[in-house]
Amino acid sequence: MLHYHLIMCIKYRTKVIDDSVSSRLNEIFLKIAPTYNITLEEWKHDVDHVHILFRGQPNTAINKFINAYKSASSRIIKKEFPEMRKSLWKEMFWSQSFCLLTPVMPQ
Repeated sequence: MLHYHLIMCIKYRTKVIDDSVSSRLNEIFLKIAPTYNITLEEWKHDVDHVHILFRGQPNTAINKFINAYKSASSRIIKKEFPEMRKSLWKEMFWSQSFCLLTPVMPQ
């Protein structure tokens, strides 16, 4: 298995993530992850971004997983937390970009 560190920011770094939103985002991640053979290791959040440590198989299409997760979580969060729409520009939740890191293993 390969280890990954994913960082995703809210569009324009809008400060909308609290503990309840983070918890729901985590639940959505856990629901989608098995479809892509992904296992969550650690979840952390700040008010405008999340850090996710996870493992995946070498043949896992990580980009497809991230796109599926961002799409589903954005739709669900905006539906379940309608007050958030006031803070989002054009209702965009996630920034289009993300940072995906893989640790370098010593030889």
